[in-house]
Parts: sequence; structure tokens; C-alpha cells
Amino acid sequence: MLIKKADDIGSSEITPREQYLNRRKFLARAAMAGAAALTGIGVKNFLAPSSRAFAGEKIDGIQKSPLSINEKPTPMKDVTHYNNYYEFSTEKEEPADLAKNFKTRPWTVTIDGAVKKKQKLDIDTILKFAAPEERIYRHRCVEGWSIVVPWVGFSLSELIKRAEPLGKAKYVEFTTIYAPGQMPGQQRQVLQWPYVEALRMDEGMHPLTLLCFGMYGEVLPNQDGAPLRLVVPWKYGFKSAKAIVKISFTDSQPATTWNLANPHDFGFYSNVNPNVDRYHSQAYEHRLGEFRPRPTLMFNGYDQVAGLYSGMDLNKNY
Repeated sequence: MLIKKADDIGSSEITPREQYLNRRKFLARAAMAGAAALTGIGVKNFLAPSSRAFAGEKIDGIQKSPLSINEKPTPMKDVTHYNNYYEFSTEKEEPADLAKNFKTRPWTVTIDGAVKKKQKLDIDTILKFAAPEERIYRHRCVEGWSIVVPWVGFSLSELIKRAEPLGKAKYVEFTTIYAPGQMPGQQRQVLQWPYVEALRMDEGMHPLTLLCFGMYGEVLPNQDGAPLRLVVPWKYGFKSAKAIVKISFTDSQPATTWNLANPHDFGFYSNVNPNVDRYHSQAYEHRLGEFRPRPTLMFNGYDQVAGLYSGMDLNKNY
């Protein structure tokens, strides 16, 4: 076998990226089809849309969700090239490049804590829990900018129900991957790693809470949290943990990363609230691509979650 060095290869000899990916997909599907024939598994089911792993690849069979808002999505290029992802960089323009070689396969998610069914699940098993569903959500960051994204996933409640939480489980905690060899931001103690976030159980069970594996009809890009992330649209963006490797159920409120780093500005709940300032006013937001700021809406406009906090002082429990 002849192996050429980079200096010996002309541009005309380089296989176009699209052709290479198509060949990989063809070979993978051919191999799976062969395995299906040998084991008796139906090819249609074996090649389910959720088995796809390449960032940017189209996801088949997406259902439109009635939970979507009726707003124009932010251009995909803006959303994928302006990211808060400190595991890669504190600069918003850098994660898109730094995350391009991040490995999302193989990938497992551990389910533990106060549940009947402790288990370790392969990511592709999780993606088959429910049909992919597109939800157009507002997404608001504590820094004052916002986006509208057509996320693809399914309600987190689908996973929670399968884990069968015990009666004492009051919170669900999400731990993200610790991989400083792949994530240069984790080589610095900007935050306490690995990144941890959590929700109260009723928040996690709310139908708006999304376990997400895609956006804009495609497999989730690495810089946006691949292969599996949380999306909680009525809370500030840092509550939506990315690259999840463990989901734990507990009877006590977990210590979360940003709350540990700065409890004054990053409360455990962190619901979008124009009346509670963080390190600057939260009264207005700047939608990416727009010049004029717009007033911030309570719960980011998702009034259907207000009942979760009935009787709570949201100036104290921020």
C-alpha cells in the first residue's frame, strides 16, 4: 500500500469532503444492512434516523411540534459561530473551529442515583426513545443576547420515565464530559470541571424541556453541544448543559457550576426575569442579527411554566 505525504499530494488528488462523507455513509449502511440480514432485524428499523452521527447530516422523519413559537429562526451560521462554550474557549467566535475534531462516537450516558433502573446507555439507543421533533424556541443568554433556534430532539421526560425515579428523587443533575485533551478550555480553571447543571424534577418533566441532538434539521454541531444537550427555553442559556455523559437523580439540590462560581449572579433557578439584574441589567435583550434591543419577557415568554413557581419569591429564588 502506497502512503503519500502531504507534500506529495496535489489538490486534484484530494477527495472532495462531500464525496468522502457520502462514501462513508454508504459503507456504513451497507454494513448495517448486512448485519440486519444475518440477525433477522428489519433493515428499515436498523437504519433508523437516530443512528446517524455526522454533524451537519440531515435527520429524517422530523415531526413539527405544537410547542414551537411563531418567530423567524436566527440564521444557522450566526448560531453555529457565536457560542458560549467555555470548555473550548471563553471567546464566542472560537468554539466553532476548536470543536471541529471533537469526538462524539463512541458515547455513553450513565443514568444513576435515586432510580430503579440504573444503567449506562449508548447514545444511539437514547436517540431512539422517541421520534425526532423540531421545536422552534427562543434562547436567552444572561449576557443580553438571544437567538431563535429550530432544535431537534424529544422531551426529557421520555428518558426520565424510562429510568423510573424513586419517590425521593427531587432533582435531576446533568454532568458533561471532561476531556481536556479535546477541550482546550478545560485546561484552564475558568470554571470547576466537569460542568454540572440541574433542574428540579417538575422542571425536568415539563414538556418544554428538551433533550436535543439536532438543529436546523441536521445533526447537532460539536460547538452547539453534540451529541446530546439539554434545552430549557425559559431559563438563561447556561442552564442548558451540553455534551452530557451522566444524568443523576437526587433528593437534595445539586451544586451547579455557575452557581458555585458566582452565586450572586447565577442563581440555581436562573429563570429569565427582566426584574432581576445580574452583573448588568436584564431588562432588554439583543437578538443576533438585529440592531434594536427588545424588552426581555418574563420566563422568556413561556408563560406556561409560571405554575411551577407559584408562591415563590422569584427575586430571591432567581
